[in-house]
Amino acid sequence: MAISALSTSPVKSLLLEHSSFLGAAIPITRIAITPSAAAPSRSRSISAKYDLQSFQFQPIRESVVSREMTRRYMTDMISYADTDVVIVGAGSAGLSCAFELSKDPDVRVAIVEQSVSPGGGGAWLGGQLFSAMVVRKPAHLFLDEVGVSYDEQDDYVVVPHAALFTSTILSRVLSRPNVKLFNAVAAEDLIVKQGRVAGVVTNWALVSMNHDTQSCMDPNVMEAKVVVSSCGHDGPFGATGVKRLKGIGMIDEVPGMKALDMNAAEDAIVRLTREVVPGMIVTGMEVAEIDGAPRMGPTFGAMMISGQKAAHLALKALGRPNELDDAKKIQPELVLASSGGGDVVDA
Repeated sequence: MAISALSTSPVKSLLLEHSSFLGAAIPITRIAITPSAAAPSRSRSISAKYDLQSFQFQPIRESVVSREMTRRYMTDMISYADTDVVIVGAGSAGLSCAFELSKDPDVRVAIVEQSVSPGGGGAWLGGQLFSAMVVRKPAHLFLDEVGVSYDEQDDYVVVPHAALFTSTILSRVLSRPNVKLFNAVAAEDLIVKQGRVAGVVTNWALVSMNHDTQSCMDPNVMEAKVVVSSCGHDGPFGATGVKRLKGIGMIDEVPGMKALDMNAAEDAIVRLTREVVPGMIVTGMEVAEIDGAPRMGPTFGAMMISGQKAAHLALKALGRPNELDDAKKIQPELVLASSGGGDVVDA
């Protein structure tokens, strides 16, 4: 990834943000980093903008804090009770989907994440709790979009710490006015009307984990035109979207992911990302669960591009401009991913 030189003065520039799918440009404002905002020079001391010896906060009433939190959260719940897209799961695929969808300012996106800390099970660290994140080319183009630096190799790139990707894409997604993250919230069930998924049934994650220890604690709902399920591979909260589809008879089976084959797995995950039933798109490792595709291990490019493809599938379902209506516009490397084929990949 090319690193541009730092400017000598603050410069605001209006740029056009493009998708690596070559999508429509969205105007954004970026501020170039100045030397004063970069690493401090060894020749001068580090200084704060206030007196640390006598620092004092402005006074505030405790009730004001309570009202601010409550009012804003309740307003969000009211606003997103009926929305365009609900993404279930804020792992690397779900966040990549949200990032892509957020480029269309007319599409409202709610992300439901059962964990307090979004990012998924694997996106804060690489394999075996190591730090580095390996991304095979050409998925590095998505890292360029998000603004994540990496070390470049011939056929892949390495993000020095996986948390750099997750924290960066989180900050980009959450800064968008048309996206709201509801973390510590579980999707307990689906809303299904006339054979079409029409939203999700929600509850506090801690409530969902204690239904067996307490009396009945009824849920809430979010209606959506499109649901994107990115619940990951099987686990306590994993693959819950496709497992529920099987439970209510909308799909026949969930065979589970097969043994590791890194090269076959990543291509398969992107290719098989699709709308599995009307109103519900499956992305990320949950795709492997429904199709019996191999697991990929500690490479992350397929999560990003699968999430990106899921976003364009959602845009297509909403009748919005997208890059899947015209396969000729998609990068050659991604044409296969847009084929919508239903092949099951053998390990």
